[in-house]
Amino acid sequence: MLSINLEIRKFAIGIGVILVICGFLAAVLILGEAVGKTVVGNIAQEKARAQREKDLQDNADKINARQQLSLGTGTGEDFLASEKIYDPANFDMEVTVLSQQSETNLQQLPSLMRGAIPVETMATVTGKPKRFAPPRMCEMPENYFDTLEDLNVPMQAGYQKDNSYVRRYKERRGFLNEREIAAANVAWGYFEKFTQETTGLANSVGGYPSTTLWDTASYVSGLVSAFELCLIEKPEFDKRMLKLLTTLRNLKLFRNEMPNKVYHTKTGAQVDYTNKSGEIGYSALDIGRFLVWMRICRNRYPYLANTIDHMLLRWDFSKVVDADGVLYGASVDKETKETVYSQEGRLGYEEYAAKGFALWGFKPYFAHRAEPYLTTNIFDVRVPYDGRDPRIFHSQNYVVTESYLLDGLELDWDLPHDDTSNNQVHTDGWRAEFADRIYQVQQNRFEIVGYMTARSEHNVKGPPYFTYDTIFSDGYPWNTVTPRGDYAPEHAAVATKAAFGLWALWDTPYTDILYEAVIELFDPERGFYEGLYEGGNGYIEIQTANNNGILLASLLHKVQGRILTASNATSEVWFTQFRDRDLRIEHGLPDPPQKSDWLPAYRHPAQTKETQ
Repeated sequence: MLSINLEIRKFAIGIGVILVICGFLAAVLILGEAVGKTVVGNIAQEKARAQREKDLQDNADKINARQQLSLGTGTGEDFLASEKIYDPANFDMEVTVLSQQSETNLQQLPSLMRGAIPVETMATVTGKPKRFAPPRMCEMPENYFDTLEDLNVPMQAGYQKDNSYVRRYKERRGFLNEREIAAANVAWGYFEKFTQETTGLANSVGGYPSTTLWDTASYVSGLVSAFELCLIEKPEFDKRMLKLLTTLRNLKLFRNEMPNKVYHTKTGAQVDYTNKSGEIGYSALDIGRFLVWMRICRNRYPYLANTIDHMLLRWDFSKVVDADGVLYGASVDKETKETVYSQEGRLGYEEYAAKGFALWGFKPYFAHRAEPYLTTNIFDVRVPYDGRDPRIFHSQNYVVTESYLLDGLELDWDLPHDDTSNNQVHTDGWRAEFADRIYQVQQNRFEIVGYMTARSEHNVKGPPYFTYDTIFSDGYPWNTVTPRGDYAPEHAAVATKAAFGLWALWDTPYTDILYEAVIELFDPERGFYEGLYEGGNGYIEIQTANNNGILLASLLHKVQGRILTASNATSEVWFTQFRDRDLRIEHGLPDPPQKSDWLPAYRHPAQTKETQ
């Protein structure tokens, strides 16, 4: 019995040992499997991580490659293969080549990089040659005008398929004759007499020491014209320009935003319209005109670029152009003394000022549109006028000549990005077509009723001191009114600046008559008079900066054509400065404009019906 028990015990122990060994082996197998899974998992995870890193790197390389293409010149094989050879006889403004740069979303690039991206213009996008500044008049060869092909190539008048416009009228081009040189010297004499040595600012009206940004732009117009027409030489030009720009660089701004509407020319202090100390707001239209002339100077005279850029970089543009592209001026509430921002501009001046802002990279889309506008039939011409009701918007809709003249003389009725088209093709087509209407209705009035007509707003001697001598306003044609809206037909006149501008841009027998009416209408010591009264009361016994500045620009246009010329800059301090600060955002400073930012070439629906 004892031996049996021993055998059973041994058997049991053996079974237990076997079970223990099996359990151990099972544990080892389980652990091995777990370890194996862990190792395999780690390997898979490592592979996945490596793949992710590779994908991220590949994506980064692609982004860098796109950015390099965007910042390059677009001279790769693909670009050259699709580029069309420039044909001087081909004036089709349709864009056929898009650079890689135009496809870049600037907002995806760091602010520091956005400032360095080149500006896109018609020349950089299409590959056509830029239109640079011509020689000064005294440096032109005798056969200069015989070599200008674009003056002699016949073109079909009317709208082109890209909404550019070819006028049926020709502009005057050629050297100034003796009478015109004498007139230029007399007009320049105004600025020699009425520019203040202490500030470099020119008086708006004769000896009265006050000016606006609009009239300062007219002084710059006269200064540039005097130099290009060889009335003065570079030392005099530089002395005057640098003195003026230095003063403007250090002007006290309206509430640290933009230049005040009026400044004292002797002291540079902010004043109101009575020349008493005080700040009264700013004008978006005045600023727009000033920006046109600063861009003209910057492009023509690159050595002035830094001075001009730093002057403008002081200004706060954040409230002048809103997100929809509406222009706003500022005034002071008489009771609360708070700043009041109001939409500024009506048909004619609004679009001209908008192009001034666009020349510096802003996007005044709404301000550049003609709508809402209406037309009225005057002497068989559909005359356009602003459709906003003055009773609701509290701003009159004056139809005058000046805004269309300035656009033609300075910008050739072209879009701001156009630096290639010849003088016969106007890429801002509707502006050129409207300008022809403004001219035609005045010629028709002369032919039908006998009144020699060149209407624009102008100063007068004594109360009311200023009148809007309109083609149409307040529901009436040929309406002459004061700023308060009072009817003042006794102040109707042939405006000297309008007569010279029409003469320069429309080479017709009618403008020859206007020319003879005003060519000797001056005081040799003080400049040209404002105009010739329509009712037979002689001339307007007052001289102004605006009148003499526009007159000089008209003579310059005869010699050189469009006054704004192309820029050869590869970068601008205006776009690169303050990229490491929030100041650019706070002041509403723009990025370099790309093709997607260009103002569109409109042809308005009513125009399509009226011109068919």
